[in-house]
Amino acid sequence: MKFFNIEKTSEGKARAGEITTDHGKIQTPIFMPVGTVASVKTVHQRELKEDIKAQIILGNTYHLYLRPGMETMQDAGGLHKFMNWDLPILTDSGGFQVFSLASNRKMTEEGARFKSHIDGSYHMFSPERSMEIQRQIGADIFMAFDECTPYPCDYNQAKSSMELTHRWLKRCIEWTNDNPELYGYKQRLFPIVQGSTYSDLRKISAEVISEAGAEGNAIGGLSVGEPEEEMYRITDEVTDILPKEKPRYLMGVGTPWNILESIGLGIDMMDCVMPTRNARNAMLFTWQGVMNLKNEKWKRDFSPLDEFGTSFVDREYSKAYLRHLFVSKEYLAKQIASIHNLAFYLDLVKVAREHIIAGDFYEWKNSIVPVLRQRL
Repeated sequence: MKFFNIEKTSEGKARAGEITTDHGKIQTPIFMPVGTVASVKTVHQRELKEDIKAQIILGNTYHLYLRPGMETMQDAGGLHKFMNWDLPILTDSGGFQVFSLASNRKMTEEGARFKSHIDGSYHMFSPERSMEIQRQIGADIFMAFDECTPYPCDYNQAKSSMELTHRWLKRCIEWTNDNPELYGYKQRLFPIVQGSTYSDLRKISAEVISEAGAEGNAIGGLSVGEPEEEMYRITDEVTDILPKEKPRYLMGVGTPWNILESIGLGIDMMDCVMPTRNARNAMLFTWQGVMNLKNEKWKRDFSPLDEFGTSFVDREYSKAYLRHLFVSKEYLAKQIASIHNLAFYLDLVKVAREHIIAGDFYEWKNSIVPVLRQRL
């Protein structure tokens, strides 16, 4: 069974493909909703599958390790059974969360010692421990333990961090090779390209990661505050080097226009908390542009939430009603907005895929991106 199959390549780098896992197939390019603590915030698993049409979701190693803990996870039979999700799952390594705890962590060659944000207890993540936890979680795709640098980051710090990530990768691979899966299905390890916004470092890292021979590869350390143009430049340079026949995952990206531009640069997989986080703050992404549902202008707009939307909330609720829920601080507002945004993101990559197959992706992308960016 081939893990990744490219069905169509466009006139540039964009491609339509299919990833095959033991929990099902994923049509690429794909956006992956983030289910940090075994839950995509405010959304039922049934809605994820039936209304949003998610094909794969993310779990977060750091958060799941702290709660519910690995004993509970293993007793449940892994994350799929624990949360009743029978489609593919990807887990991050916990590296980004540890990186974000800057004031409460200590990095060494061995790994990262950090203080729990929940109860202040101390824990240690090494490459081996991250791999062990991800085995216990049981995701179909799991990530090598890396160090994510901040932006801006000076050259020497970026270089030394990248080299540490490469040394850690060897330990991740060795541990994974020595320790089989726990739940009877295949797990695939993706290493992560680092190097901040320095082209020479990114080139070195992309070559090291390519040589590791993994079944897919990721690009990390972007979308951490650098200008969009820098993100696109580095992504373009890295996808020139990463193997064409393997899926490429751009971590933590992004807005709808970031997603389309990244697809145009040869990216197959993306994730971001933005559709749900922004939804909880009344920001909706649509094919016509970005809406802030708290604005007065929607107060008496009784038209459907989104006439071009694909989920039931777009047809069943009006803009005026959703604005009322937000102003009234009703929980239902966050649910409706989250379902809408996630469904829109999944529709966005589906339509992008259709244009790649049709052969007019870049022409379509260049015409739709300015529309997606406008404020309504």
